[in-house]
Amino acid sequence: MVYVFLADGFEEVEAMTPIDYLRRAGIEVTLVGVGTAVPKGAHGVSVMTDISEDMFYPDDNTEAVILPGGSPGYLNLSKSEAVRRAIRLGYGETDVLIGAICAAPTILAKEGLLLDKKATCYPDMYEELGDSYVKEDVVTDLPFVTGKSAGVAQEFALKIIEQLRGEEAARKVAEKVFFER
Repeated sequence: MVYVFLADGFEEVEAMTPIDYLRRAGIEVTLVGVGTAVPKGAHGVSVMTDISEDMFYPDDNTEAVILPGGSPGYLNLSKSEAVRRAIRLGYGETDVLIGAICAAPTILAKEGLLLDKKATCYPDMYEELGDSYVKEDVVTDLPFVTGKSAGVAQEFALKIIEQLRGEEAARKVAEKVFFER
């Protein structure tokens, strides 16, 4: 199970592309509403979520957590205790993948989770990542997969699929959508 957290102000492309591509790969995805059951994206698109943040209880089937950026979406996510719990799943005995794109990697940095890790984010926010920042489109430094912006949402989604199901699964989805990697 992959959980995608959505709050008012989320970046639609950064949320919907991973949701769509993961489902094309046969991966179960649950949308978690933070602050509302129908968060409204940064560009006016509203999405009905599957569960509310107070219903988020990870279990042995939890494979990944994804945080889209968008403003003020990433700020709303950063205030959520459920989001803080979720991003800490990548440490310890669980091997949960944490995906964050655009402004959302700053949440990881503020929680102190990127120490000795490499990550990318929206270029105007790179200082918030400190020494972790690398100027690349998508960066994998497990348990994290981070993406620069909406413009790399496809590559970000495919990298998450690759980490969860392997290169062949990612290649098949890329072929279905005619994305050349």
